[in-house]
Amino acid sequence: MPAALHRRSLLGSAAAALLPAPAIAQDPRARTLRFIPSSNLVILDPLWTTLGITMLHAYYVFDMLYAVDSRLQPQPQMASGHDVSDDGRTWLIRLRDGLKFHDGEPVRAVDCTASIRRWGARDSFGQVLLAACDAVEAANDRTIRFRLKRPFPHLLDALAHPIASVCAIMPERLANTDPNTQVTKMVGSGPFRFLKDEFVTGSRVAYAKFDDYQPRREPADWASGGKRAYFDRVEWHIIPDPATAAAALESGEMDWWDIALPDLVPMLQHTGRVTVAYTDPLGYDSILRFNCLNPPFDNPALRHAVLGAIDQREYMQAITAGEKAWRTCYAVFACGLPHVRELGTDAMQPPKDLDKSKAAVAAAGYKGEKVVVINPTDIPSIAPHGELTADLLKKLGMNVELQAMDAGTWAQRRTSKEPVERGGWSIFHTNAPSIALGTPTLNFYIRGQGATGWLGWFKSEEMERLCDEWLNSDASEQDRLFDAIQTLAFRDAPMVPLGQYSGQTAYRSDLSGVILAALNFPWNVRRT
Repeated sequence: MPAALHRRSLLGSAAAALLPAPAIAQDPRARTLRFIPSSNLVILDPLWTTLGITMLHAYYVFDMLYAVDSRLQPQPQMASGHDVSDDGRTWLIRLRDGLKFHDGEPVRAVDCTASIRRWGARDSFGQVLLAACDAVEAANDRTIRFRLKRPFPHLLDALAHPIASVCAIMPERLANTDPNTQVTKMVGSGPFRFLKDEFVTGSRVAYAKFDDYQPRREPADWASGGKRAYFDRVEWHIIPDPATAAAALESGEMDWWDIALPDLVPMLQHTGRVTVAYTDPLGYDSILRFNCLNPPFDNPALRHAVLGAIDQREYMQAITAGEKAWRTCYAVFACGLPHVRELGTDAMQPPKDLDKSKAAVAAAGYKGEKVVVINPTDIPSIAPHGELTADLLKKLGMNVELQAMDAGTWAQRRTSKEPVERGGWSIFHTNAPSIALGTPTLNFYIRGQGATGWLGWFKSEEMERLCDEWLNSDASEQDRLFDAIQTLAFRDAPMVPLGQYSGQTAYRSDLSGVILAALNFPWNVRRT
């Protein structure tokens, strides 16, 4: 299996010369946490990508009005609380005392309203919220007012949703930046300051504790509660080679490896100096994303034909070690969540018939158009999938080009709407924490917003109607609407679910307080 071979080839690099000086020429017991992220940080603006590494960066630098706890319920974060009018059409959110930005300026309601409007121009849930609003405005310096066209009971869920484009609060002058222009100056009010002068993409990212940050009194609980920073600095060291990363962690030169390569976990556990833990009970969902804007995958029949040829078992075995680390999930939502049934079983369950799939591709009208699969070779949980898909499509008689690149180039390239002849793409693969796929509004993979929606730009008025109906439904309608949305998603196939797997994080055993969540948050962690 080509993808599995690729994954194991990553282990062949020598583990010598772990990191350049002076990064490791420091006292390992100093108040600096040295972290190996899962991929390189290229995009700093959390509204410009759904990449998990940018979301993690955003949690360091920015804070949110509301944030979810371990039960995925929204809790006040920058807010002290809220009031809702009797008719449900006016919400007042009050800011708590002592909030400051990293430049020393106080956080005001106008900063928050500008941030919400910019976020709502790009985020799928934010777009739905703003469409329901007559105005989002500052009632005074400490009060944000939402004036709604109709009741919107999911308002706090929108502001607090933890993955994809989080509603990061930034100063008004930055939040007034055109949503189609990236913000590059990182001024937030979160527990850590971004050290711009030390940022070298592909090498290192550094953060310093924000001394004026006022944690909430509650214990830290997932993304909510008291975000207490026990380290003066956090340094991210970009180490693309997994063997080198594992050796750095084992030797104590690094403290924490974001997502450990499964093949190396037994070695790390054997040392007795490293703790390995699953990051989140639900884990992660892998997907294949089609470019629905340009040929050949602007054709839903062709997308559906490819969906039917994919064997999830091969994709999961290529990035995990051991049968307990993954499961098939024939659903476009995360399996294990309420209202989710595996309605894609008939279309996707093995055994696979290659001849039947080739006939389906031909019947869909494929005429030899070039298919470009873009593939980030330095993300072990994604790279094997590009190889598997390219190999499968060639067997189906398609004209395929696999283009390998680093994660930064891949992240930028997938935003291109150009045809493949002008630097565009046809397919990419990615993954997301399963909680990101929990509801129709949150699940940007299947939303039908077209040019204003997520990468791939799937357009479906019927899908948007169903998502809007779900948003305004009561509990008795949930199962019916989830089923209707899934049925449509499997028919039009804007994406292909590839399975659900468990990620493992690894850290030195002298660290305590690690919060096991979909992202490895820096707060609450201390050296014992």
